[in-house]
Formats: sequence, C-alpha cells, structure tokens
Amino acid sequence: MGNYLIRRLLGIIPLLLGITVLVFLLVNAVPGNPVGEYILNPGTRPEDVERIKRSLGLDQPLYKRYFTWLGNVVQGDLGRSMKTFTPVLDDILARLPNTLKLTVAAFVLALLFSIPVGVYSAVRRNSWFDNIATVVSVAGVSIPRFWFGLILILVFAVRLGWFPSGGVASIRGDSGVIDQLKHLIMPAITLAIAEMAGWTRYIRGQMLEVIRQDYIRTAAAKGLRERVVIFRHALRNALLPLVTLFGLAIPEFFSGALIIETIFSWPGIGRLTFDAAVSRDYTTIMGTVLISSILVILGNLLADVSYGLLDPRVKQG
Repeated sequence: MGNYLIRRLLGIIPLLLGITVLVFLLVNAVPGNPVGEYILNPGTRPEDVERIKRSLGLDQPLYKRYFTWLGNVVQGDLGRSMKTFTPVLDDILARLPNTLKLTVAAFVLALLFSIPVGVYSAVRRNSWFDNIATVVSVAGVSIPRFWFGLILILVFAVRLGWFPSGGVASIRGDSGVIDQLKHLIMPAITLAIAEMAGWTRYIRGQMLEVIRQDYIRTAAAKGLRERVVIFRHALRNALLPLVTLFGLAIPEFFSGALIIETIFSWPGIGRLTFDAAVSRDYTTIMGTVLISSILVILGNLLADVSYGLLDPRVKQG
C-alpha cells in the first residue's frame, strides 16, 4: 500500500501540470479583455491602459505569461486579482472553509438519506415504501439543482420564513451555531439532492444483489436476527463498491457548488469563481480552478486508498 500511495502521488504531478496548461489556455481563449473597462472609459489615456497591461503582465506573449504564472504557482503564489489587486491565494483561503463546510454537509446528508432508504427499499422490495422511494429518486435525479434551490427559497424563505434565503450568517450579528445551521440547510440539501437520489438507487441495487448470495441465506438459516443479517453481513459487503462511487461524486459536489453558492449568496470558492468570470478576473479564475482540481484529485486518491484498506482482497499492483 505504501508503494501504491507513492506512485499515485507521483502520478498527480503530470496530471496537475496538464491541468495548469488546459486552464491557462482556456481562460486566455475567452473573448474579451480584463482591462476593457479602462479602454471604454473616455477619461483613460492610452498610456494608462498600456501601463495597466504591463503591471498585469498582459503585454507578454502567451507562453511567457504561462511559465511566469506556473513558476509563481510552484512557489505558492497564485498572483493578484486583476480587479481588486489582492492576492488570489488569500481570497481563496478566506472562502475555502465555507465551500468545505457546504460540500461536507451535503455529503453527510446524502449518506444519511441514501443508506437507510436504499437498504429498506431493497429489504421491502415492491412495497409502497419502495415505490415511493423509486419515484422520489427518479425525480431527484431529473430535477435541475438551480430550479430546486429556487423553489426552496420561494417556499421556505419567502413564503414560510423558516430559513434565511442566503448568506452564511445573520446580518444582525447572531452568528452562532444555530444561525449558521439555518443558513446551511437549504444550500446543503440543494447540493445533495442528485446524490441522494442516485446513491439510493445504487444502494438498493447492490443490496438486492447481495441478499441473494448463499452466505446471506446461511446466516439467516443459523437463526440470526434479520437486523444482524442485513446490517452486519449484507450492508457491509454492499457498501464496499460505493467507496469508488463516493470518490467520483466529489467533482459533482465541487462543480455543483458554483451554482448553489451563487443562488444562495454563499461566499465560497464557487461564488468567487462566478464573480471572477463575470468581471474577467483571469488570475482569480485560474487560481480557483486549480485549487478545486487539487481537492478533487485528493478526494479521488482518498477513495482509492480507502477501497484498498476496507477490502484486504484488493491488491494495489
């Protein structure tokens, strides 16, 4: 396992290098100019525009700008925002806890919902509960997240007033745990809705496959209680393939966070990326995408390592 982990960590280096090239080229291929607002301002002189371009490094050829940016990234410097001129890394670190809080909450909600519902649907196959769970799961996968988030805001924030419509804390200064949870509930549910539905159907399918195995029938024939057979024998083996599915869902959480954070005015990396894209803040976009890519890669690596640790039969060759 140690050699496997070292090989995977070394393999991340060329992957990250490819990501930096792709991100840099795509961002710089976007039409427009980050200093366009200065050019359109009739009070700005041409020499002032050139001075701004030089200060931002936009007067250099594309390949020179890439290697300059890459060299700074290796040293931990993601550059400065083209709009606020603040260090991009500082902006990201200030927003990162909010994004992690949202994604972890959505992940936990998806697990707490999908595992018991999926298991019970499999055990009570074709029952009224299974039929309702199937309909809800199909709806959860089909409904767009942004639409579902807007419906939650309309019903529970505007009409009922149970939860705040956005932000991370009350503007009145009441930023205690209860207040933060109230702000977190609707964004977390919106972000987790698709995974709740998909994981529920997957767990149901895995459980249906496992409970037909001979060792499950043997355990039941020994007189073990149904709860012991289901949770100690069947569920333990049914959840093992889900480790990979959980790892593959990490990019979904981070990509979905961009839309969810924008809808709920959640000050995370997704909202920072959206604001940077609107204002053509290239350095901030590249920094946020790079950090998000690193988090996704580490999440997938954690899933692979966990799979090997949970199942001794898996040999990392």
